[in-house]
Amino acid sequence: MSPELQKQHRHMDAYVMIEKLKHMFKGQACQERFNTSKALYACKQGNRDPVGPNVLKMIGYMEYLATLGYAIGPEAQIDLILQSLNNSYAQFIMNYNMNEIEKTPTKLLAMLKTIETSIQKASPALILMVNKGSSKGKGKWKGKKRIGSKPVATPKIAPK
Repeated sequence: MSPELQKQHRHMDAYVMIEKLKHMFKGQACQERFNTSKALYACKQGNRDPVGPNVLKMIGYMEYLATLGYAIGPEAQIDLILQSLNNSYAQFIMNYNMNEIEKTPTKLLAMLKTIETSIQKASPALILMVNKGSSKGKGKWKGKKRIGSKPVATPKIAPK
């Protein structure tokens, strides 16, 4: 508390002092709660981003909201974390929900870090499969003529 606030509240009863301070900083706490919850709900893991920093940031936001008097329930915390994950974790999320596993956010983070290593090992094979099936030309071929693009001039070779 600043010295000026201390001087103003020196001769007050503790209850009256707390109520006056709550009233004084109520607007600031409301704005802080709004900004923090907005940042929490906007958290989304990128395709190549590691899972650890994303989940740790979200846990920090949830703990800060609890100190502001806006605690989020444990089930909602887990739901928010699972919703922020990228599509690589879809199988994990389905298994987690089907097995009705109940974990704290920090234990969920440990599970996600374990799964992350297996996802990273499996992803190079998926990339090769996707690249292998891509086509190089434009239009469709029918016989020797191309449909849907300009005809290509073939050089004429004179007989010898």
